[in-house]
Amino acid sequence: MNTVEQLLAKPFLGLSRENKLMIKRLGPDRPDLQLHQCTQDRGKIYKRTFSNTWYAKVDWLTGSTSKNCVFCFPCLLFGGDLKWARQGVTDLKHLSDKIKKHAHSKCHMENLTRLGMLGDATIEAHISDTYRRAIMKHNEAVDKNRRILSTLIDCIRFCGTFELVLQGHDESENSLNPGMFRGLVDLSASLDREMEARLANVAVLKGTSKTIQNELLECMLEIVRSYIVQQLKTTDFVAIQADDTTDVANKTQAVLIFRYIENDIKVVERFYGFIHLKDSIAETVATAMLTELDVIFPEHSEKQKLIAQSYDGASVTRGIFGGVQKKIQAVYPNAHYVHCYAHQLNLIIQQAVGRISEAYIFFLDVASIAAFFSGSSKRTKILQDIVESRVQNGSAPCLNFNMRTVNLIYEYRVDLEKCYNTIEASGDFEYKSRSEARGFARTLQDREFQFFLFLFHEIMSLVDKFHNQLQKRDIATVFIQWATIQFITGMNKVGEEIDSLDSRLPKDSIFSNRRKNISSLTLIAKEICDTIVEHAKERFFFTKHLVSATLLQSDQFANYDISFPEQALHEAVEVYPMLNKEDLRTELTVLYGMHVYRQATGAISLLALIHKLNMENTLTETMTLLKILLTTPMTTTESERCFPTLKRIKTFLRSTIIEERLNALAMLSIERDLVKRIPDFNIQVIEKFAAIKDRRADFIYKK
Repeated sequence: MNTVEQLLAKPFLGLSRENKLMIKRLGPDRPDLQLHQCTQDRGKIYKRTFSNTWYAKVDWLTGSTSKNCVFCFPCLLFGGDLKWARQGVTDLKHLSDKIKKHAHSKCHMENLTRLGMLGDATIEAHISDTYRRAIMKHNEAVDKNRRILSTLIDCIRFCGTFELVLQGHDESENSLNPGMFRGLVDLSASLDREMEARLANVAVLKGTSKTIQNELLECMLEIVRSYIVQQLKTTDFVAIQADDTTDVANKTQAVLIFRYIENDIKVVERFYGFIHLKDSIAETVATAMLTELDVIFPEHSEKQKLIAQSYDGASVTRGIFGGVQKKIQAVYPNAHYVHCYAHQLNLIIQQAVGRISEAYIFFLDVASIAAFFSGSSKRTKILQDIVESRVQNGSAPCLNFNMRTVNLIYEYRVDLEKCYNTIEASGDFEYKSRSEARGFARTLQDREFQFFLFLFHEIMSLVDKFHNQLQKRDIATVFIQWATIQFITGMNKVGEEIDSLDSRLPKDSIFSNRRKNISSLTLIAKEICDTIVEHAKERFFFTKHLVSATLLQSDQFANYDISFPEQALHEAVEVYPMLNKEDLRTELTVLYGMHVYRQATGAISLLALIHKLNMENTLTETMTLLKILLTTPMTTTESERCFPTLKRIKTFLRSTIIEERLNALAMLSIERDLVKRIPDFNIQVIEKFAAIKDRRADFIYKK
């Protein structure tokens, strides 16, 4: 048991206590070694042979006949210098010096002490009890530190959830404005004396340091992102959505959203983060996107699950040959480009307004009418007294369609005219205000303005309804087609009724521009309606890879049962090669023939019905197609929602905020519900925070 060969084969520390004590009693094995060494020095040859007298001189020396070298017995047992504990020493010329040097090494002395204590019950019990008490004391301190750190994490989560600034202008002890985070920490400490005492003695637990705050935020961001990535790896299909914006410092930010089906039944869109871009050219955007995607989908097989990509519709992204979507699809072949439909609706109205001067001038007048009252409290007071409702100041022309402003002017046109006349006649206003009021009053009386006001009031009602339908988070592809048809039908009806629009205008209106008459305005109005209809048809009806949505249009199941949609099936399988054509045909035939599946009102409803009937393992290809359709984004609504959050956060935060902090705070705000559902979120953050580097405070338990 005590030979070098046995101890190398079966390490001493892994043996039972009885065997360890047996080896200690046996002591070091001292075999006869046939160790010879021949050296040459200054032309002379010296021959040396190992003598057993070394065993008598050095009581810890042992040898190996198989390796034909000497070892240190204590280091062989407990580990130490590689030569003396594992490889063996064969240099006889310097053996004496090596023995002296090793005998005075710290590791050797410690191993001799361990070997001497082995078997001494009194010493072992004392050491064990002392060690146990030290561990208990350490773990008690860790408990207190972790509890306080968890409170700090809750304070940061609170600030992130409600988009509140972390740091104040002055965070010194006597500051009256230390910031929201420091205020929450001080409030928590005032309610907990133990926490108050701990914060006073342990600097890292104060959490007021920018470094500590950033490290905690970074840990939170990594935990949430890891949770999202874990879901992405388990889901069958994924779609990405992206958009970009420029902040007040003229820095371009891109937002990245992942859309997928969670737990096989729920469609979710998860904010992943903001990406800083040097510029907005296709190469830069594509490189940044691919860098993020490669981290999430490193394997080739995982790249196949990315089935769609959606952007804001800019030419830099949608370019057929050199755009971002093409560069992404070169790496992710199934990632078909999908228009952001809500954004495309904006483009349609801009086409109608931007290319037709009369319509563009009308919206400039609408914006000016609203802006007039927002510039003065005296003007606003008159507006409130007469109209009893504030005309909201619209954004840039056509942005969000100026829906509310157009409706308010349409509804309160007479009252607004009275407001302008009151301001013009009042001596309480300066000349400029009275002059502008006179001009706006004449604008409201102008028959051309009234004509377009009545026209766009009807158009905007349809646009607003269509826009709200496109803004749904769980929108399905079939629903887009239905909503588009409804919108185009409504627009055609508006176009048909334009000839009768003149009869609905006020009789007291006059043409300020004598070159215009109702006939010319009617032609312009019809051109506006035709432009909107044509662009809606061009941009909103499905492209080839979305035709597959018609296969699961439940209101057509009865017709499909009579005449199977072969062309749609062929195109669906052509675009999505992961579908098995024959199996999908069989399953769809069953779906079309059974009345129970016709109860579904859309793709999401059909998915829930199949899940309720426990048919997932039977209708496998149908489930695959459903997941593809539901994962395909119909709008980039989520990314549009992220940017207001970004802007609100930046309003509160310092302009020098680093990207990681901005990402983390946006994540805590946008995905607040997800953060609540992550199990043991605070504990995971603490574990990651403790592992970043050695801390002066203890956060890691000992066993």
